[in-house]
Amino acid sequence: MVVAYWIVAGLLAAFYLYSGGIKVVRSREQLAPMMGWAGTAIPMAGVRAIGVVEVAGALGLILPPLTGIAPSLAVWAAAGLALVQVLATVFHLSRGERGDLWLNGVLVLWALVTLFLATRW
Repeated sequence: MVVAYWIVAGLLAAFYLYSGGIKVVRSREQLAPMMGWAGTAIPMAGVRAIGVVEVAGALGLILPPLTGIAPSLAVWAAAGLALVQVLATVFHLSRGERGDLWLNGVLVLWALVTLFLATRW
């Protein structure tokens, strides 16, 4: 279970470090081709806040178990990332953006698998 956790959590963390990191550092114009909603439907401060939450969640999956300091925080990080994707799904549905909902679904499932694995070791 430990090896499975590190594989799944590591990949999920890498995804969110990238996704959250670009939301934090890129401008509205740079984000627009990838995320049309960024800076229009949500102000850039909100986009940056989402990015910070994603980066914090990614770090929460890796650092607590790695250091042995409050490893139960990984459970909360996985649950938080699942919640982020559920809220993203609701947001995209409200805007009629159904084309990329599969990614939200995959990320919710991935976070839930990580949550399950984090509770098993």
